[in-house]
Amino acid sequence: MEMPNLIDMPRRSYERFLHEGLRELFDEVSPIEDFTGGRMELTFGEYRFEEPKYTETECRDRERTFAAPLRVRVELLVKESGEVKEQEIFMGDVPMMTKHGTFIINGAERVVVSQLVRSPGAYFTAEIDPATGRKLTGAKLIPNRGAWLEFETSARDVVSVKVDRKRRIPVTVLLRAIDTEEGLTEEELGTDERIVRLLQEVDDNEEHHYLDSTLAKDTTTNKAEALEEFYRRLRPGDPPTKENALALVETLFFEDRRYDLGVVGRYKLNKRLALVDAPEQRTLRREDIVAIIRRILDINNGRGTADDIDHLGNRRVRSVGELMQNQFRVGLLRMERVVRERMTITDPDEATPSALINIRPVVAAIKEFFGTSQ
Repeated sequence: MEMPNLIDMPRRSYERFLHEGLRELFDEVSPIEDFTGGRMELTFGEYRFEEPKYTETECRDRERTFAAPLRVRVELLVKESGEVKEQEIFMGDVPMMTKHGTFIINGAERVVVSQLVRSPGAYFTAEIDPATGRKLTGAKLIPNRGAWLEFETSARDVVSVKVDRKRRIPVTVLLRAIDTEEGLTEEELGTDERIVRLLQEVDDNEEHHYLDSTLAKDTTTNKAEALEEFYRRLRPGDPPTKENALALVETLFFEDRRYDLGVVGRYKLNKRLALVDAPEQRTLRREDIVAIIRRILDINNGRGTADDIDHLGNRRVRSVGELMQNQFRVGLLRMERVVRERMTITDPDEATPSALINIRPVVAAIKEFFGTSQ
């Protein structure tokens, strides 16, 4: 039997980062607007790599890093005048992989080891209640990037949820907060009737009324109240307003810059919940959360089984390209903050892409990635 080429996977992974991953990242942060959103807009266009300054041999001999300069076309739109200023910006040196699947950093050859991580998606657990001996179902919704959702069933039949390991709230508060339908006001959305309609079909246990118990624990009665309660639990100390609460829910689950299931996460979620009609979108949908709660009630009522979290089918390999993409994103987001701050204090007529962009956070993120042991 012929041995597979073991360095082929990291090489293909890094190639994907260089040709597709960087494009995804630049699209993710574009356009960058000032804090008011009314003065300037900065967009990243096409990018290219120049030839590395030194060869692999020279890098080893001179204790240099084998890297290629990255240049990006950047457009700055001054909204008031409509003027567009375009420049090609140097975004730092990106280390290149050798044909052996290694990197040469300051003359030393380094290898980035792939990680075996829990795959994003929904996982269902069943824990024995020590007092009653009953199996109580929980679930974890793990994204590639963003807030975790952890569901659990109490011995008193209340189904609750924790967002990003913060305080626990009845799951009906979350359902009310994300309820939506055109033509209805926030007072008409998220009512008990609408919640019951979603879940009554699977809440059919004569002895344990999960829906009734959860609604009894829930002090809210509609979407407007649920949004305030949700905000209060996640941001204790901040006075909740309707706008703040709505913005919090949107950014936590439905904004692709903050929440990303990833291609793998969306595939696993669709498969586990049998979401045939689910699109390929990588943010959450209201239907996903409803389907998870319905599955929890199903397993509580003896229909369906929990998952084995340690099964290798529930794990995936995170290779060098994905690890580098995650690190590069950190640098770009730090740079984005600097750009927005500079936009606020710079005169639009004098502003240029090179004056607004500071590449130091990106360079530092790359250096940090290859400078740490992994």
